[in-house]
Amino acid sequence: MFPAPACFGLTIRGIPVCGSGQCAKCPGGTCYERRCMAEPLKVAIAGLGRMGAVHAFHAAELERETGACRVVAVADLDRERAQRMAKELGGSARVFGSIEELAPASVCDAVVVVTPTENHREHATAMLRAGKRVLLEKPLTGTLEADEEFTQELDRAYPHGLMLGFQRRFDEPLIYARELMQSGLIGRVFKIYSALEDSNPAPNGYKSGGVLPDMSVHNVDEVLWLTGRMPERALTVGSRLYSHALTTCVEDFDDALLCLWFGNDLLAQVQVGRNHVSGYRVETVLFGEEGQIHVGRFEQQPLDVLVEAYGRRGGQEKLASRNFRMRAYGRELPEFVDRFGPAYKAELAAFIECCRRNAPFPVTHTDGLRAQRVIAAGMRATITSEQGAEVNQPARPAAC
Repeated sequence: MFPAPACFGLTIRGIPVCGSGQCAKCPGGTCYERRCMAEPLKVAIAGLGRMGAVHAFHAAELERETGACRVVAVADLDRERAQRMAKELGGSARVFGSIEELAPASVCDAVVVVTPTENHREHATAMLRAGKRVLLEKPLTGTLEADEEFTQELDRAYPHGLMLGFQRRFDEPLIYARELMQSGLIGRVFKIYSALEDSNPAPNGYKSGGVLPDMSVHNVDEVLWLTGRMPERALTVGSRLYSHALTTCVEDFDDALLCLWFGNDLLAQVQVGRNHVSGYRVETVLFGEEGQIHVGRFEQQPLDVLVEAYGRRGGQEKLASRNFRMRAYGRELPEFVDRFGPAYKAELAAFIECCRRNAPFPVTHTDGLRAQRVIAAGMRATITSEQGAEVNQPARPAAC
């Protein structure tokens, strides 16, 4: 959940990004208002794979557009890849071959950690111990047990040190839908459907903790953010249908449905998979007593995201309709960047601004732990075809 509004009213694209402070206007907590950094924030990018490159491009753009940051270092085990990235960013960033080299170098104020999931805790901790604030790509660690341990460590030693990458909270179409919902436009919401489907299997060699921890963590956080509630019960239905046979990445399922019950008045259904061969699909539907809000629909036009609200049956006009044009990057990037590129950039801008003001982050390790708890509960109650009830069929007559 977002912290309380800041004493200085800091927002990024209308999103509150800081908590209140200890002063006459802000009782409780620490006052951050008088600690704004005058100089640009010195940022490093650690890990230059698919998402690392996206963050590096956005950081360089924010440097040019706002002057709020400078990309001073890039780090990757593939030093040649790091050198190529440094050159593409303008050539001034220092190149490091690992987090272990970067951490003691004292070249940056903050770092974006985009290394493999199994290294998240180790690498984020190394930078936190070096006195840097960290934007960590999801998930926190990849397992509930490690998330619990890491959260306790962060709460104890670095309560405001880490921001977790949940870019959907910075997505303009979803923010608009949330505003419509909170305005009461469709009445009480009783069901949320959130879908995320890739057009391809996970890349060869990719290490995944399972399709739910890897994919649905975004959808689950979205549901928790939209509702402000934690579910009471969870159940998963999983299948291995197609794409699992096309990759060396080992996952439990390539298609899954996660059902979440919030008492008797609200249900969420999260659908994820890697079998949507026609293209990347992201949709959210909010069902209310007086209508529904639909965010996105698959039409093989990934740069147009339509948000529509409908009233009860028989209504002559839509309650709301707005199209959001996403960004064409003009380069080969992962398919999810077509849909969420501007959100990733807004997320990074919020991270930079909070670091410059020494303010709390809008999304933290606690949010990652909440999502992981929900997913872990669903995985404890998993149904596959073997657990399904057999359908009785009449015996076929013997052939003549």
